[in-house]
Amino acid sequence: MKKTMLGVTAFAAAGAIALAGCSSPGETEPTASATESAAAGGAEDITLWLMGTDTPEALIDYLKTTYTEENGGALTVEQIGWGDAIASLTTALPDSANTPDVTEVGNTQSATFTTVGAFLDISDMYDELGGDSLLQGFVEAGAVGDAKYALPYYFGSRLTWFRKDLYEQGGVEVPTTLAEVTEVNASLKDQGIAGMYVPGQDWRDGISWIFANGGEIATYEGDTWTSALSSPESVEGMKQWQELFEKASVAKVTDDDSTAYQAINDDFLQGTPAATTMAPNWAYWSLGDLTENDEGEQVATWNDEKFGAYVLPGVDGGTAPVFAGGSNIGISAATEHVEGAKTLMRIIFSEDYQTMLAENGLGPANLDYADTYTSVAAMGDLALEAASSAKLTPAAPGWAAIEEAKLMEQYFAAVAQGGDVESLAVEYDAKINELING
Repeated sequence: MKKTMLGVTAFAAAGAIALAGCSSPGETEPTASATESAAAGGAEDITLWLMGTDTPEALIDYLKTTYTEENGGALTVEQIGWGDAIASLTTALPDSANTPDVTEVGNTQSATFTTVGAFLDISDMYDELGGDSLLQGFVEAGAVGDAKYALPYYFGSRLTWFRKDLYEQGGVEVPTTLAEVTEVNASLKDQGIAGMYVPGQDWRDGISWIFANGGEIATYEGDTWTSALSSPESVEGMKQWQELFEKASVAKVTDDDSTAYQAINDDFLQGTPAATTMAPNWAYWSLGDLTENDEGEQVATWNDEKFGAYVLPGVDGGTAPVFAGGSNIGISAATEHVEGAKTLMRIIFSEDYQTMLAENGLGPANLDYADTYTSVAAMGDLALEAASSAKLTPAAPGWAAIEEAKLMEQYFAAVAQGGDVESLAVEYDAKINELING
């Protein structure tokens, strides 16, 4: 069960949504037909869009059945590929006749869609849906000021995955500081045993080095976002990441995070194998000894004696902040079925459904149910530890434009190629600043 969370971008989408008539946040009003429907109190047929296939079928069936029991209407669930998410949402969200009434959206996309008024203000439901027990970083990504528009759906945490057998062969231990991550993997590489899979364009994992050194991607003051890659702390973090890539990596400059899920499996790489990689906690389902199933497909079977995981350590030990995977969910501002959509949101944030998410290895939005997650999810204790200090990309209106332009991939690739970090940071600060405020 491999889940891939892509940082899909939405700047052009946001512009299209705005032009198509979405109001600014705080100005959202139900349509006349929605008001009439709510007043009538009748059953409402609604549509939910889920991105990718992360939500198991059993949970989808539960939502359909429970919605019909509580509202009397039918719930249609459509699964949209992550690669098609932005284009689909751009076209559908402003169109009251075709909009999904409730939709999942990537956490890096949430701020952009929120700031152009694509979602209904559900501040009046915030406490009812979990309030401050909800994962606050995700709440902030879907908020404008104190107004709440898109709340967390589920979370994942990036872990460091490693080969116990190769660490033992090389005589190295699990690192306890960020510098030791480089030392351990450089030693393995120097011995010709293995190295760390550090894709040159993998900024989603690489920004942990910036965060761990006290840096930020961008800062917010007044009403303006400013790129912060050239701050002393961010530069120090990138220098440390550059050293890791140069001394310990067995990945290419052109590789990105999509190639990291299976990097420590046997025969993934030609030549020097990987002993260490970084990926979300759900990579567990793609890592292990490869065997062939009845359909002739290669499947991975986890082997506790051969594979392991640890949280990325900080500069002085402890836990380094990592980028949080996961998504948000909100009600379309253009829905004609406000009451039905709100009913569905209550079901999604209910104890039953939050527990079901946790039982299926998806970090629940409501951390009151985190104990269930840690007891059943793969690497649940480690994942929750990593999530406790996880960070998101800036909740800036133009962040999606930055992703669309692949500026972070370009910056990390340039650093991986041995470029001067200080000058590159200044260069990319300027490029990011052109877009970050929308």
